Amino acid sequence: MKIREMRNDESYFLADMLHMAIFIPEGHDPLPKDIVKDKSLAKYIDHWGKDKYDIALVAESGQQLVGAIWGRLFPEENQGFGFVDTTTPELSMAIQPEFRSRGIGTELIRAIVAAYQKLGVACLSLSVDKANKASQLYQRLGFEIVEETKTAWTMKKAIQ
Repeated sequence: MKIREMRNDESYFLADMLHMAIFIPEGHDPLPKDIVKDKSLAKYIDHWGKDKYDIALVAESGQQLVGAIWGRLFPEENQGFGFVDTTTPELSMAIQPEFRSRGIGTELIRAIVAAYQKLGVACLSLSVDKANKASQLYQRLGFEIVEETKTAWTMKKAIQ
């Protein structure tokens, strides 16, 4: 398994991973792939690489991309689901189902933390459904709940 920066010609993979990152409870039908074109979701990948805080890393097994983690800063007027402030990049992550529970998520998070530390970023945030098993991973890696809705948590981690 190799973790590396996403190449420009692989930006299509972010749309696939964004769709996969949408938590669907067991027993429910998946959402259509074009849901990622919805304004509330498209902002996570549209015009990727527009500034230095757009960081995307991929996990690669052989020649296959099996997961990704990416972060972006959002302005106050266009907040993401895990928004905490305008200086804290919000992370998104997804891993192909057959590659989960192998430590890939842990390695992706550690790698993106290191990348943002190099930029002098103090904290990272994310949003996770309370029923998503990934919430345990985030807590284990130091993300703390800073806001709660009926179904989700906004979590934040200091990295400096």
